[in-house]
Parts: sequence; C-alpha cells; structure tokens
Amino acid sequence: MCRPANLPESCPGARYVILDVKGFKLGVFTVLGRTFINMKAECPFLGADAVLKELEGKADGVLVEMHAEATSEKIALGWHLDGRAIAVLGTHTHVPTADACVLPKGTGFMCDVGMTGPYASVLGREVAPVIGKFLDGMPRRFEVAEDDVRISGALVDYDETTKRTTEVRLITVRRGGGR
Repeated sequence: MCRPANLPESCPGARYVILDVKGFKLGVFTVLGRTFINMKAECPFLGADAVLKELEGKADGVLVEMHAEATSEKIALGWHLDGRAIAVLGTHTHVPTADACVLPKGTGFMCDVGMTGPYASVLGREVAPVIGKFLDGMPRRFEVAEDDVRISGALVDYDETTKRTTEVRLITVRRGGGR
C-alpha cells in the first residue's frame, strides 16, 4: 500500500512504489494537500522534493499524484515539479478538469483526473437526499449512487529519449446506464 508521502512516518504504508514497466522503472507517489484538508500532513512541496531525491538512481521517471482540495495548490505543485516528474495528476474533487497539458520543462499536468464511480450523482451519492439537505439543512443519509458508473483518469505519453511528456489527455470508461 502506498500512502501519501507527507503523512507522519507512523502511518501505515510505503511512501512510494516502483513499478517495472517493460524495463522502465516508474516511481509513483502521492502527496496530500493541506489547504482545506484537515489532516496532519507536512508540506507537500517539501515532501515531494524529498521523495524525488530518494528516488534518484532507483527510478527512470516519476509520476506524482496530489490528493488535494484547492486547485491552486495542485497547479502550484505541477509548476514546482516541472521538469522533474513525468506527470503531476490531481485527485479529490471528483470532477475531471479541462486543463490537461504539458508544462514548459516537459512535465504533464492535470488538476483533477475525475472520480471512479457513479456520475449520475452528486459526488457519488444519490441526488435527492443531497438536494434535500441543501434545501432545508436537515441531515440525511447519503446512499451511494449506482447509475452511469465510470472510471476516469489520464493517459500520459512520455518520450524516454527526450525525458519529456508529449501529451496528457483525459480518459473515461463508462459501464453503461449513463444519461
């Protein structure tokens, strides 16, 4: 299990994993944003720097996932790691963003790759009780929705020769039942 690298060492899980993809060693790690997230996380920027240093000589390239609420924090990390990571991909807000790009020094970026789950919903929950709570403020049980289930993510093309990402694009696979 890979946990956010900027959580305390006492938390379970590895700070990073290294995947062997046809002889290419891909380091993968997550950092947790701090803005609007109530967790005891260290600075994600310094945490990412530390893991990148630790992966030197162990990985041919690194993919960084940032689990954060604030888009500004995710965007800033993308720029901070430009030229040092294959890609910085954000998660948490459940809604894919339309900002997939390659930054000037060759790092792919997307602020949020979107959720895996039911899109005919309010962030994965049945619509009616969520709207009801917005209307009257009364607490309700929010059941998990089941319609229009999708897997969302990003497809990243990387050139091993130039050590630059050439393209990042949203990919969504639907199970059916969509509206």
